[in-house]
Amino acid sequence: MRRESGISRDSDNLLLTDFYQLAMFQAYVEQGLTDTASFELFVRKLPPGRNFLVAAGLEQAVEFLEGARFDKEGLDWLGECDGLSNTALKALEEFRFTGDVDAVPEGTVFFAHEPILRVTARLPEAQLVESRLINLLHLQTVVASKAARLVLAARHRPLIDFGLRRAHGAEAGMLAARASRVAGFSGTATALAGMRFGIPVVGTMAHSFIQAHGDEMEAFRNFAHSRPHNLVLLLDTYDTEAAARKAVVLARSMVGEGIRLDGVRLDSGDLDALSRRVRYILDEGGLTDTRIVASGGLDEAAVADLVDGGAPIDSFGIGTSLTTSSDAPALDCAYKLVEYAGLPRRKRSAGKATWPGRKQIFRRYDVDNLIKADCLSTAGSDEQGRRLLVPVMRAGRRICQLPELDAIRTYAGEELASLPEPQHHLMPCDPFEVDIDPSLDRLAEEADRLIDRMETGLDP
Repeated sequence: MRRESGISRDSDNLLLTDFYQLAMFQAYVEQGLTDTASFELFVRKLPPGRNFLVAAGLEQAVEFLEGARFDKEGLDWLGECDGLSNTALKALEEFRFTGDVDAVPEGTVFFAHEPILRVTARLPEAQLVESRLINLLHLQTVVASKAARLVLAARHRPLIDFGLRRAHGAEAGMLAARASRVAGFSGTATALAGMRFGIPVVGTMAHSFIQAHGDEMEAFRNFAHSRPHNLVLLLDTYDTEAAARKAVVLARSMVGEGIRLDGVRLDSGDLDALSRRVRYILDEGGLTDTRIVASGGLDEAAVADLVDGGAPIDSFGIGTSLTTSSDAPALDCAYKLVEYAGLPRRKRSAGKATWPGRKQIFRRYDVDNLIKADCLSTAGSDEQGRRLLVPVMRAGRRICQLPELDAIRTYAGEELASLPEPQHHLMPCDPFEVDIDPSLDRLAEEADRLIDRMETGLDP
């Protein structure tokens, strides 16, 4: 049984693509270019400030390939478009993905030029799924990579996704919640993500709740009686320190009712100074176990400064900077043809040349289980090391059950722990060098000879 992907009803609709994919599909079908092709998805270079990336989105990619279809409405619309032949429309109506997929497991740390997914299928099939695959894998990889940096900055303090309202649409908000969980976040404020993905859901209150009441103490008391479990009060609507004192008075008065103040939230101002003052007020009032949650425009640099400075903050809510990955919102990723009809293919464009052939990443570790080296080689190579790309689908069907989200989260934590010391920090460092096996140089020469022969009109 397929698990819920948590995304929109159009998620499997093959019309969710670039129109040029349809134009190429028609030309491939009509011209008989239907031999087996392999495409690989990789990132050309890491964004500035990123020392590594975290792969995410594979589950949604597989679900898309399993269910990819054109519905009647879409086919009728295509039938009205100029240039699409009856032959192409018939092939689109019958489309089912029947190919193979190899990919790195979700949560895997990876670097530039390393393929995180390979599709091997008939050329029209492998081409047509490109746009949606990039769309799904790119978003979650961007957010998971951002979230991983926040996890490293927080140093084991819980992090909560607060970012739905400024995410770029409903699907982005849902998948950002999932991607942040992959990277190690403890929960989300997005209720639907909690239902779809089983992520712990966290919620406190907004300033409007306080403002709607006659006074702050009344607001606190009403909220506590309505939400007595995991009670967290927002302190900075008016005067943060005065609100903290009110919270102490309220907490003491509710002991006999069995209501416990679990936490308070700070959402503005000098979070370092305010958290120290609030911590003092809470401790003086006997609320030593009451947590302080901080939110409000935080990113990994701000979190690191607060943690390194010793601010008594127990957890962080992260919003806009997470779901938009505001400092690095896009990756220079590509899905490129590497093999067709049994022959290596590659792009030779200046600055965008690709390595041909189906490839494998071989990862080696040192005695401390830190990543020592990655070697990019041909898929059939017998290089030493852990093979990162593993079989996921064969003949259009998944060949194993993909791991549950919490298992992916645990694995991603192990991956982050395996980063070499320079890559483990937030500050940019020299790029991690991925070794290129000589077999790829030889394959590139073979591909170049093939290109040259075709360009001169000779048979391959």
